[in-house]
Amino acid sequence: MAKAASEEKRPIAIDLFAGAGGLSLGLEQAGFDVAAAVEIDPVHCATHEFNFPQTKVICASVADVSGDSIRAAARLVDADIDVVCGGAPCQGFSLIGKRAIDDPRNQLVFHYVRLVKELRPKFFVFENVKGLTQGPHKKFLDELIAELEGAGYKVLKDYKVLNAADYSVPQDRKRLFLLGARADVELPTYPDVRGATTVRQAISDLPDVDQFAELLTSDCVTAHFLTDSPYARRLRGLEGDNLDFSYPRQFDLSVLTSSLRTEHSKKSTKRFLATEYGRTESVSRFRKLHPDGLCNTLRAGTDTARGAFTSARPIHPIYPRVITVREAARLHSYPDWFRFHVTKWHGFRQIGNSVPPLLGRAVAAQIIKALGHTATKPNLSLALGKEQLLHLDMSAAAAHFAVSPNVIAKRIRKPESGEPLPSPSKRLEQGKQAGRDRRNLQAA
Repeated sequence: MAKAASEEKRPIAIDLFAGAGGLSLGLEQAGFDVAAAVEIDPVHCATHEFNFPQTKVICASVADVSGDSIRAAARLVDADIDVVCGGAPCQGFSLIGKRAIDDPRNQLVFHYVRLVKELRPKFFVFENVKGLTQGPHKKFLDELIAELEGAGYKVLKDYKVLNAADYSVPQDRKRLFLLGARADVELPTYPDVRGATTVRQAISDLPDVDQFAELLTSDCVTAHFLTDSPYARRLRGLEGDNLDFSYPRQFDLSVLTSSLRTEHSKKSTKRFLATEYGRTESVSRFRKLHPDGLCNTLRAGTDTARGAFTSARPIHPIYPRVITVREAARLHSYPDWFRFHVTKWHGFRQIGNSVPPLLGRAVAAQIIKALGHTATKPNLSLALGKEQLLHLDMSAAAAHFAVSPNVIAKRIRKPESGEPLPSPSKRLEQGKQAGRDRRNLQAA
């Protein structure tokens, strides 16, 4: 990684299951250099490459990489890695008498442990759903801790579920963070609560996208902002943040990005307007945000293999529509320079799958403290990547990284207007009509 000659060497982090880079950004803001990010989804990888031009993006499953291959790709052959982070999915729980960690559905967790063993970082961070601490799931967590201890790591046994809302993120989002340290270093501690932010403070300065016809076909437009909230001013780069040690990014403050509009029917907008703050609209099942409250947990949709489910998007507290990707990003604590895939589907998926950067930063800062490192703001500013990376569909993104386009199952597109889905018979008729239309077009 290129650095100013006078700049002190920063600690090294590896981000497994990196997604678009929420935890990567939190690590960087705490003072780490993210040397490598491993992610299986080519679209996520392209977005990560755009936002983190200094990080080596490895587009692969953790099952197919080794500690040595990560070191080689990131040019870390002899380096002592400071932290390895990752949020491996946990899905299988064995019957009595069997080890849950050996369940085939938990192989990604097995490979997370394997990579910790092979990379031998000073610290590790394992992030996951809060449910892992409850009921039969706890057996799996106990086995994971035993595996990590067997690999020569001390584990902070008083593990905690942290709520992003306690770390200035305007969202109720609870996640487990399991921390550990190599035998030769001291364990870190969990971060203290750092204050709250409301929906109003997060998004009230963002322009009304319905006023821009361009946003029906493009995700960005030149716009005017009136930003007063300190939270929003920091995300826009208008106000300093003495806890942010990330590399400054070069971006145009006059451009509103990640803001492709969603068109709703008049029936939907009428229902949205009539819905009370904090209530769920009865037909769409979308929750209307309270301007002085928190956003509900933002979730990602699923691919076709898992039901082609589009996660409910909150209703804006003022305008009769669902929130945009940029508004979701603000509610997730992403700065305005951070860009997402130009489509709403991928953009929301990237946010919903990610660790809020401010939450990631709070945890990573505790590891910086345990390292005895004093973080400083870099002098080097970074140009973002080629914008084309944000436009790549799955096939093009896979080609960019020279991987198969079938590593992620494709989805079936569904309505996102707030209207209920058509009945099965209606969908069948729509499919037949689409076939007739294609044949007519070919005949013409």
